Amino acid sequence: MTFVEIAAILVAVAFAVLVGFLVPMLVQIRKTVAESEQLLAKMNHDLPPLIDELRTMSHKVNDLAEQARGGVEHATVLLHAVGEVGESVQQVHNVVRGSSGSMLTNVASVVAGFKAATQVMKERFREEGGHHNGG
Repeated sequence: MTFVEIAAILVAVAFAVLVGFLVPMLVQIRKTVAESEQLLAKMNHDLPPLIDELRTMSHKVNDLAEQARGGVEHATVLLHAVGEVGESVQQVHNVVRGSSGSMLTNVASVVAGFKAATQVMKERFREEGGHHNGG
């Protein structure tokens, strides 16, 4: 055998070994590509309806958010009005409480004054014998 024949045999063996390793890898790659194609076909079939449902749901959520925003605005106006009514009631309560205290003081003063005046008048009537004009 010549050197060229030995080199050719070595190249042929190396090529056979290389093909022996590459063939199973290429078969596996072909299976993976086939499965990927099936997956893409299924996604192309299932994805558009899912996207439509997501859009519909997004619109509904936006509508609900808008309605909730309007409800919160109405509730804010209502609570503000209730707060103003509460402040008015508090002011009326303070006025009534303050005026009732001063009114009770005024009534007590008038009653005390009336008692004192009647007491003085009674004493004068006793001292003067019933005459009330000083004579």
